[in-house]
Amino acid sequence: MESVTAKIGVLVMSYGTPKSLEDVEAYYTHIRRGNPPTAEQLKELTDRYEAIVGGVFPLRENTDRQVAALQAALNADKAGADVEFVCYQGLKHAYPFIEDGVEAMAKDGITQAVGVVLAPHYSSMSVGGYIKRAQEKADACKINMGFVESYHMHPVLIDVLSRRVTAKIDQYIEAGATRDEIRVLFSAHSLPERILAMGDPYKDQLLETSKAIADQAGITNWQFTWQSAGRTAEPWLGPDILDTLQQLSKEQVEYVLVAPIGFVSDHLEVLYDLDIEATAVASELDMRLMRIESLNSDPAYMSVLSDVVRTRLNQMSAGQS
Repeated sequence: MESVTAKIGVLVMSYGTPKSLEDVEAYYTHIRRGNPPTAEQLKELTDRYEAIVGGVFPLRENTDRQVAALQAALNADKAGADVEFVCYQGLKHAYPFIEDGVEAMAKDGITQAVGVVLAPHYSSMSVGGYIKRAQEKADACKINMGFVESYHMHPVLIDVLSRRVTAKIDQYIEAGATRDEIRVLFSAHSLPERILAMGDPYKDQLLETSKAIADQAGITNWQFTWQSAGRTAEPWLGPDILDTLQQLSKEQVEYVLVAPIGFVSDHLEVLYDLDIEATAVASELDMRLMRIESLNSDPAYMSVLSDVVRTRLNQMSAGQS
């Protein structure tokens, strides 16, 4: 008797980016909860997309490649011979939205799924919001969906990031710097300061990842900094990397290596905020700045995602919440 292959849906969630420059206004309006940006705000964001190599398109294509690569990784190393994983994309601020991804699963007849966010660290204001939207839509579509909340200490993730940090440090040393002269800055997207009063784990998880990478790479000269804070009236977590660079200049630090561990892809926050804006500030301060390469669809990162998805599925099968 032939066995029946069970299809397991995997909702791969991320922040999203516009498909083209013509979509930037609608994208920005969605981020602003339906409030259109001013002409000045729209121009500033559009200019940032135009400033990065290739414009907006590589950002979207990169996410598409990650989703495809994860599906391939899951099906190359299955939880069981009679299981087929089908990945769906769900974006927070662009089409296909999170709800669209869940609805596509339902139309394909999928009744069991796992959701995972392309961000290793949990915050109720980021990953928690993704999960809430996906859970509500999954309940409406009668899909049993479990979620991976974080994977910030996965040993393969720590290993691949440590190797990237070490490779860049070696480049500095080959160029004449000594190991003690290189300051490693671990960074992530800032969030409003009020998450601290909420007992949110975001900051602690980021520091745990940073320390684990530093320990594995044998680095003692490091610190954590924030970047890409939103422009709202409330205070955001700091110091911002641009302020940190100013302080390091006063300390006569000449070599800076940025490891944006809060980002797994070449987002605008990496390609513009770091590669263009932070690099320009460092140059003005007579500092040399490099950053580690983003994970993007690196097979090691895909193995991390595959592992946490399959682990969550096994927990669901065992009746664990």
